[in-house]
Amino acid sequence: MSAPEPTVYLVDDDASVCQSLARLMKAVGYRARAFSSSDEFLRHYRDEGPACLVLDMHLPGMTGLELQRALATAQWSLPIVFITGHGDVPTSVQAMKAGAVEFLTKPFKNEVLLDAIRGSLDRSRVALRLDAEARALKARYDSLTSREREVMALVVSGLLNKQVGAELGISEITVKAHRGQVMRKMKADSLPDLVTMAARLGLASTPSH
Repeated sequence: MSAPEPTVYLVDDDASVCQSLARLMKAVGYRARAFSSSDEFLRHYRDEGPACLVLDMHLPGMTGLELQRALATAQWSLPIVFITGHGDVPTSVQAMKAGAVEFLTKPFKNEVLLDAIRGSLDRSRVALRLDAEARALKARYDSLTSREREVMALVVSGLLNKQVGAELGISEITVKAHRGQVMRKMKADSLPDLVTMAARLGLASTPSH
């Protein structure tokens, strides 16, 4: 199965800029989708596959910075490259502090923009991979029974099988059986591996009582 084609979203109220950038994106093998305003972009954006946003700072209606904040609020991890015809240092600093990949002042060289886009798409691919891994890990944890989750929580807190049995009022043999199921379902190769998974899931590392 081939990797999804990267998408570069372009938001600029200057139609000639959008057309020029769209041609450039297609020339280097990226799918381009152009919009003339932040509102139009939000109506059509879909969080799917590696993507980045080339965003004009000064737009009618919702500005580039306001769109950046809206995306952050919606928890859409879309890397942003800001472009502007009249940037200023405070604005660029604000954009970068909020997570923008780059802030370019028009006119800029195509290669400079493409370098920023490549970096943005790399960041997007990493975010998508980490999100997929987190979803898979959560699905494995959800497949555990209530008792298996209890055993897992106590095991990763450092208790021995005998101590886990005492905590839960079950035999050591039963604990071993549940522990084996936990390791199998979570696809953990070792106890340190399971501890790492528990940390990623945000589980408490100490017994609740």
